Amino acid sequence: MAETMRHSSIRKVAKLMIKEYMVIIGIILLSIVFSLSSPYFLTWDNWKNILLQSSTVAIVALGQAIILLTGNFDLSLGRNLCLASCVGALLMKGQGIATVAWNPWLAAIIMICLAAFVGLCNGLLTAYVGLPAFIATLGTQYICYGVAKLITSATPIPKLPDAIGFLGRGFLLSIPVSVIIMLGLYAFAQFFSIKTRMGRNLYAVGGSKEAAFFTGINVKKYTLFAFVIAGTLAGIGGLVLMSRLNSVSLSNGQNYEFDAVIGSIIGGISLAGGKGKLIGTMLGVIFLITLFNGMSQIGIDPFIQDVLKGFVLVIAITIDVLSNKKRT
Repeated sequence: MAETMRHSSIRKVAKLMIKEYMVIIGIILLSIVFSLSSPYFLTWDNWKNILLQSSTVAIVALGQAIILLTGNFDLSLGRNLCLASCVGALLMKGQGIATVAWNPWLAAIIMICLAAFVGLCNGLLTAYVGLPAFIATLGTQYICYGVAKLITSATPIPKLPDAIGFLGRGFLLSIPVSVIIMLGLYAFAQFFSIKTRMGRNLYAVGGSKEAAFFTGINVKKYTLFAFVIAGTLAGIGGLVLMSRLNSVSLSNGQNYEFDAVIGSIIGGISLAGGKGKLIGTMLGVIFLITLFNGMSQIGIDPFIQDVLKGFVLVIAITIDVLSNKKRT
């Protein structure tokens, strides 16, 4: 009897360990496979590129993950990033909506505030007006993209001020500054979500809105809070991305909202809400970027990669749905 219980405990611990570190294991396995197929995959230059790409997507994905914890999602994050970047770039350059060039850091603050305002609108429409998140954020997605096209005349804005260049292209002890920003944001978010009452309340709202309401949690306030934080992170992600590219165009942030959802689900955040660790989202994004970087290294057609990304999304959601059914 004791022997059976001991083996059962070992199996449970093993399953828990595999679940907790599955994404890390996946990244390692991908690295082994692609390194056998391409001599360039394991080079520092290639991994630096993976981390640089991952950093901007992961910053936006952190906001998406926080919204997913509340049982909602945001389809406007990519276009919110695009609009904020366009406004920030025009202000920095003194073009279009700006008659003179603004201080780059003041323009950066304005663009982050604008992105947060879009998040605020999404939160108000979802939490207080009662619109489904899908409808509210789909609407703001089109609005953001339309306004971005209007103020830029659909023309790219190149050569941004050097003052912000280090955010996306700078290094600290050989580590990209954008990666340090990503790590700092995730470390704070992970601490906040686990160690603070507000963080735990976000999980409670996603777990059951009715139960959270009857325990005295203001569900609408926390839903609004999640959308504002996600908008703010979209603005920060946009600032880092425009700094890395040294330009802004309408393609900035394209499909980031979907990459953010895929990365979040791969990292263990549940679409049902209330489950998962935020730090897993960062690992999920790195897994996703590593996968497509490796496929590019071995010459797989980009159009086929788009098809595979759809499969990855469907598989990730299917696994999430099935695991939730098992719990119930």
